[in-house]
Amino acid sequence: MSNSIINDELTDLLTNGLKELALAISVQQQEKLLEYVGLLCKWNKTYNLTAVREPEKMIGLHILDSLAVLPYLNAVNILDVGTGGGLPGIPLAIARADSSVTMLDSLQKKTTFVRQAITELGLKNAWVVCERVEHYQPLAKFDLVISRAFAELSDFINSAAHTVVDSGRFFAMKGVYPHDEIARLPATHKVEQVIELSVPQIEGKRHLVVLKKA
Repeated sequence: MSNSIINDELTDLLTNGLKELALAISVQQQEKLLEYVGLLCKWNKTYNLTAVREPEKMIGLHILDSLAVLPYLNAVNILDVGTGGGLPGIPLAIARADSSVTMLDSLQKKTTFVRQAITELGLKNAWVVCERVEHYQPLAKFDLVISRAFAELSDFINSAAHTVVDSGRFFAMKGVYPHDEIARLPATHKVEQVIELSVPQIEGKRHLVVLKKA
């Protein structure tokens, strides 16, 4: 890793966080995750990809937060809607080399960064598309559509329902338990489960809402 931002503190934060999450991530994968943090920091100055400026905070708020859903992820073909700077898509693509991750965002500067990150990290299982999700017509539908703080649940379902196979799932990564949003879900879909996530180095609640066709 040649990135000047990467130091022992960042490495320890990542290693310890992954241990707390009980995730088996190889040294090579950890190096790629740190390299990605370095790229985020570098491009953030120009592209304003994230409000989080400090690389130390990025480990918890971005990397560990994204990877906390891994134990519940059994899909092969994944769409990350509203990926922004590649979250959770890039960490998931690094951690799950056996899966295929497509990252979608309507902002060109963000997809430009994600494309560059995919190239620099040498990810063979990640793709990026610059498009609004409601206009996106994938060649093949996805097993799983995931979003992280992208939109209200009903908007997420209404805009992305056409991209997932009938037996597929939606993963909505949320903060506090979204009682009101669940109450406003369209009748076409229902909540399969809501999982409370415990993410190291993060204050505040985290929940994963798993949705499927009713």
